[in-house]
Amino acid sequence: MMNHEQINTLGALKGAGFQSRSVKAEMRDNLISMIKAKKKTFEGILGYEYTVIPDFERAILSKHNILLLGLRGQAKTRMARKMIELLDEYMPIVAGSEINDDPLTPISRFAKDLIEEKGDETPIAWVHRSERYVEKLATPDVSIGDLIGDVDPIKAANLKLPYSDERVIHFGLIPRSHRSIFVINELPDLQARIQVSLFNILQEGDIQIRGFKLRLPLDIAFVFTANPEDYTNRGSIITPLKDRIESQILTHYPTDLLTSMSITAQESKIDKGVSSKVNVPFLHRMLIEKIAFIARESDYTDTKSGVSARLGITMLENLYSAAERRMLINNEASTTTRISDFIGLIPSITGKIELVYEGEQEGAYNVALHLIFQALKEIFLERYPNPNKTLKKEGRDEYGVVKAWFSGGNTLEINNNDTEADFNKKLLRVAGLQKIAENYKEYDEEDLPLMELIIFGLSECEVIGKHVMDNRMEFDDPLSDMLRDLNDEE
Repeated sequence: MMNHEQINTLGALKGAGFQSRSVKAEMRDNLISMIKAKKKTFEGILGYEYTVIPDFERAILSKHNILLLGLRGQAKTRMARKMIELLDEYMPIVAGSEINDDPLTPISRFAKDLIEEKGDETPIAWVHRSERYVEKLATPDVSIGDLIGDVDPIKAANLKLPYSDERVIHFGLIPRSHRSIFVINELPDLQARIQVSLFNILQEGDIQIRGFKLRLPLDIAFVFTANPEDYTNRGSIITPLKDRIESQILTHYPTDLLTSMSITAQESKIDKGVSSKVNVPFLHRMLIEKIAFIARESDYTDTKSGVSARLGITMLENLYSAAERRMLINNEASTTTRISDFIGLIPSITGKIELVYEGEQEGAYNVALHLIFQALKEIFLERYPNPNKTLKKEGRDEYGVVKAWFSGGNTLEINNNDTEADFNKKLLRVAGLQKIAENYKEYDEEDLPLMELIIFGLSECEVIGKHVMDNRMEFDDPLSDMLRDLNDEE
């Protein structure tokens, strides 16, 4: 391992046996070493172990430029940022170089002149791999000067040089990314004429600035990201550019709830003081992901736009906050989240989904409410017998005692700010509810979250009535609702 702290001249670098490599060869070599050592690549990227990551590794082994194509919230940028782990920890450059000149193969006028003047005494600087990653968000106002470079009149005046001298050039982001990873996010948003300027860089590895007759054989690993939705809504990747990007890798959302839950838990930012006081049952974490999965397939949402993984993350953060707020109001030391808390998560949903015409007619609030209740129903039916089919199939009604309790004129009212004691007392008062929860309990689950799920599940199956109000929910006998409505009409 080369000790970069002791090497500060070109002569010392040569004496240490340093050999130049392209950035793509460097990543390839380091990836090969990681694979041979059985080390995990792209640590922290979940759900891509058998799909995206193998494609990414093949592209790196092939020394390809990469296009990551996928809907929003599919970790495209995060994948690109993890690539720096495949770079050497430190890289030598000619000290003072704007474009990370390789001391053994300099490309800029500055570095060539300096080496010619000082020879083996040319000063060497070391760049950490974290500084070898450049990221640019493509927007319509990005210019060729921003990416490639332009003539700098202030530099020309200060150095007293004519505009024909290449030393008056101000290098753009791409030349400054020499020997680095350069990422352009949302590539379709880049104007077509700007995309054209990338042709030569990708094909030949060189650039031209303002007609200067200079060739800069740049060494850059390019990564582009794009959302298929942008091809029709905002722009497109021009065909010749797309043809020059060797590997196009399709990303995707998590394919199962457990992976989605792991991503949400990993990415959510929960204060330790809050997480130690607020208990979020596994059931509620599963409900969050189920809402996201349903939203991606809903007739009310634009499935082409996608539903970001950030939906689950913000919902979990908001769920903790909803429970924490109730805990503070009631001056309690700890609490457990409730399904009724999910009504407070609606602001986390409405900003993360794009509605189609039918959804706009319903309204964002109602669509969010529909997604929550549909997810509840699906989870309920996955775990408990369908109350509308129990009698026909098994000759008995497992929910008979609960239904009889509501039929007897009893109601269950859950307030947003009920204390733990009041909330528990209300659920335990419903005859037969705890027995059903215990009969279908898995592992060491708590009874009360299951009991609440059964109540909501029965209401979604229209076995009992449900009324959603600003600060509370009320459950009662559906027949009494019908009679009340008839009386109101009369």
